[in-house]
Amino acid sequence: MHSRAIAPRGNGVMKLSVLDQSPIRKGGTAADAVHETIELAKACESFGYERYWLAEHHNTYSFAGSTPEVLIARVAAETKTMRIGSGGIMLPHYSPLKVAENFRMLETLYPERIDLAVGRAPGSDQRTAVALQGGPQPWDIDTFPQQVALLRHYLEESAGLAQWPADHPYRSVHASPRGPGLPQMWMLASSMSGAVFAAELGLPLSFAHFISPDGGVEAVELYRRRFKPHTPDDRPRVAVGIFAIAAPTEEEADYLCATRNLWVLHLLQGRSGAFPSPDEALAYPYSDAERAQVKAIAARSISGTPQRVRESLERLAANYGAEELNVLSITYDFAARVRSYRLIAEACRSVRA
Repeated sequence: MHSRAIAPRGNGVMKLSVLDQSPIRKGGTAADAVHETIELAKACESFGYERYWLAEHHNTYSFAGSTPEVLIARVAAETKTMRIGSGGIMLPHYSPLKVAENFRMLETLYPERIDLAVGRAPGSDQRTAVALQGGPQPWDIDTFPQQVALLRHYLEESAGLAQWPADHPYRSVHASPRGPGLPQMWMLASSMSGAVFAAELGLPLSFAHFISPDGGVEAVELYRRRFKPHTPDDRPRVAVGIFAIAAPTEEEADYLCATRNLWVLHLLQGRSGAFPSPDEALAYPYSDAERAQVKAIAARSISGTPQRVRESLERLAANYGAEELNVLSITYDFAARVRSYRLIAEACRSVRA
């Protein structure tokens, strides 16, 4: 028996989940980052986290996670009960049929444990986005919801839950392997438009507060107002992605956060790379303008002692009316990262009993 609930929220409970970007530290390798993803997933399952999502990034020295569907297969094999999924698949790069087949296979291998969260951000620079799509493509924002709807129909048709219209050009096309069960689909968003897509398609929404905190609550409220159920049982569901680090003391938490704060600063300046050590970050010769930027970056995160982090997470969930939080933690030292997830779970009464 275990309990993953944090605290009551209206008619339900708030849950804790993980978003892992497979970060690469300075002096480390991409192979180290992938190995740590697997080890962290096993640890977080033991701490009682609800689900474990793997991010997608391309052509970067910062993150090793370029193919979530491959990592999902390995992480699901190394765990037993936690839901494993994408956070997310950047659908404009890919054929909806191929994505459906990937996740049909994952659902066949790990029934009732697979999540498919989709987004429309490139997860890369524009040149890399063109390369991923096999050459220049016309970009039309209206194409994305059509891709999502087509992807969902492939999944549902292959599970025997939907049929192609008799005159549909794809009526003889099926996503293999066919069989019962569906991955749980989510929509990622960091703006109003993403929230509207989720509402119009009747999908659960995961809002990236750690990317775009301003206007997030308003986007979620709009999502709830405009939500159109895809099936009679569908209802608005909201998760919020937040960067958080817990440590035994405030001072140590601030020390650990210095790594990501400097990395984000460099990202905004167009020169991101591997994650620096806290000592390098604290010794960096910040200008006054950069110090102001770092202060703003830190304000988008939650850090401190476990009790302080828990209180901040509860306030954030209450502001959004969220039933779930996707916690993103990056530290230079892997042991400190594992400890942070454990401390957050324990503070939120989310450990296995």
